[in-house]
Amino acid sequence: MHKAVFLDRDGVINNDTGKYYTYKVEDFIINKDIIESISLLKQNKFKVIVVTNQGGIAKGIYTSKEVNKVHEYLQNILKNNNCYIDDFYFCPHHDSIEQCDCRKPSPKMILEAAKKHNIDLSASYLIGDSKRDIEAGDAANLKKSYKINANESIYNICRNIINKNC
Repeated sequence: MHKAVFLDRDGVINNDTGKYYTYKVEDFIINKDIIESISLLKQNKFKVIVVTNQGGIAKGIYTSKEVNKVHEYLQNILKNNNCYIDDFYFCPHHDSIEQCDCRKPSPKMILEAAKKHNIDLSASYLIGDSKRDIEAGDAANLKKSYKINANESIYNICRNIINKNC
């Protein structure tokens, strides 16, 4: 089985200052140390999985295609720096439009990724910037979920995770 670090997207991977939704490549600004953080995790044999709520799709603000385009853009930046994200999961729903079973704080995206990628949840982690991210990680019975302030570097947390697993 594999160990993994699940990352929220907006506010963790990319800067969301002044934007409620980030869905255009030209607005997608990677947060400080993200490339180094993901690279460190990959070098230490962690799968890196993005789990993100994208409620703007349900609201008609943007489309799944635009979300996928942003993820492809991020993946290309990472590949140019010799690292990558193993998979992306996003919930296209929003509570104000329709109910679903995949929107965080539900652990469904994490559980689906664990099944697909043969991930040991008890040896895996989540890094998020909201209470619902942490609730999803806790509901999935991850080893630990880390809450950061939005747009804060996750590098020290990733080093801490690596040090706990050496």
